[in-house]
Amino acid sequence: QFEPVESGGGLVQPGGSLRLSCTASGLILEEYAVGWFRQSPGKEREGVAIISSSGGTTNYADSVKGRFTISRDNQKRMVYLQMNGLKAEDTGVYYCAAGWPSKYGVDLQDEYDYWGQGTQVTVSS
Repeated sequence: QFEPVESGGGLVQPGGSLRLSCTASGLILEEYAVGWFRQSPGKEREGVAIISSSGGTTNYADSVKGRFTISRDNQKRMVYLQMNGLKAEDTGVYYCAAGWPSKYGVDLQDEYDYWGQGTQVTVSS
């Protein structure tokens, strides 16, 4: 079973930071583009950030630009999402997904083939 595995979620106060990590069981992760997606309470799942297989191309949802940074270390087969300046509206389950999307847009989640189980991020005072 090929499946990304997320870690690093938790409870943080507004304005705080978290770093999410994604690795993959059974996948050569460096061969795939990787995206972070989230599902907030009462909302549909949405794209947050995308990174190409080489790491040379990234893209972000407007709501997180300037606060979140996606990166990858292909030697370690890891992808990260550094989240700074967290807001209550960032609360949700964050998913890591791997695939070969046609473009590096945050709205192409249907083009990602392998999904993790998600990690909960809660921003609250």
